[in-house]
Amino acid sequence: MRPTISIVGAGLGGLTVARVLHVHGISATVYEAEASAGARTQGGQLDIHEDDGQRALQAAGLTDEFRAIIHAGAQASRVLDPHGTVLLDQPDDGEGGRPEVLRGELRQILIDSLPPGTVRWGHKVAEVRPLPDARHQLLFTNGSTVTSTLLVGADGAWSKVRDVLSAVEPEYLGATFIETYLLDVDRRHPAAAHAVGRGAMYAPTPGRGIVAHREAGNVIHAYVQLTRSAEWVDDIDFTDAAAATARVAAEFDGWATELTALITDADTAPVPRMIYTLPTGHRWERTAGVTLIGDAAHLMPPSGDGANLAMLDGAELGKAIADRPNDIDAALADYEAVMFPRSHAMAVEARETYDLCFGERTPARLIDLLSGTG
Repeated sequence: MRPTISIVGAGLGGLTVARVLHVHGISATVYEAEASAGARTQGGQLDIHEDDGQRALQAAGLTDEFRAIIHAGAQASRVLDPHGTVLLDQPDDGEGGRPEVLRGELRQILIDSLPPGTVRWGHKVAEVRPLPDARHQLLFTNGSTVTSTLLVGADGAWSKVRDVLSAVEPEYLGATFIETYLLDVDRRHPAAAHAVGRGAMYAPTPGRGIVAHREAGNVIHAYVQLTRSAEWVDDIDFTDAAAATARVAAEFDGWATELTALITDADTAPVPRMIYTLPTGHRWERTAGVTLIGDAAHLMPPSGDGANLAMLDGAELGKAIADRPNDIDAALADYEAVMFPRSHAMAVEARETYDLCFGERTPARLIDLLSGTG
């Protein structure tokens, strides 16, 4: 008898599990808290790596669809100092292995690849209850319930599914990324557009910096990065956009105006993204009928790997289940045996990358990394 598979979370990882299972003729249901696919903006641009994200899309049979949404030229990168001086400028020569796509467009490809009704929107998990015989019951805030013989937690940093496997909670890393957008940039924000260039722009200093990406549609998506306490963040009233903008901009007093314009001239209100992580090497004891993927399993500092790892987790889990449809616990053990050491190694690397951007030796170490000399 094939399992009743419930996947919590319709992000890239959860949808990849469902798609790879579908490719192998196995049905699953994805439960998502959001009301619809378009309920909120899905975040910015992602670089999809050859050795994980692209492998996952190949396993999902979606390589052609992925290539159709690549933002040409977006692999360019540059590093600036606070005065706007260019320290490194690397154009996109078309040979890079990490093409950029919009997260929302990639997610939509995965949604469209699934049979109608696979994703159940408006299903926010309130509680997960273990039942006998390795089953789990999901209780939703809308009052409905469902029981699964296989439960996959793809529900991100604050996973409800993780609670049945691990008592560990994410901890604040001590850094906050404040998100802004500039629209119609070549016409309305030419100085900032010139500073950012055609791809990614990094302006890092120890403890603070600005990172921006040129996205499709003549948009610049910026993250103002600050190493600050949770109390510092809580002290800012982000419901007052003008006051919050002024407070954040004050941290960059003396910086070039084309860089601070990414804060002061934003066309959207600043949104704080406090960075939380799970302990490096987070794992759990094998528990029948349930497992985790992506941030639910191994939340780590942002380094460009999170979405790629989530998709690879999803693809490998789907393949493991397809290989052993009549022995789900063995399939989960096979998946976790590979996932745990890989995510541990990537979490170590992510913390090193975080130090490249925020540590005392930035931007020199970041330049070494981007130029391949470090």
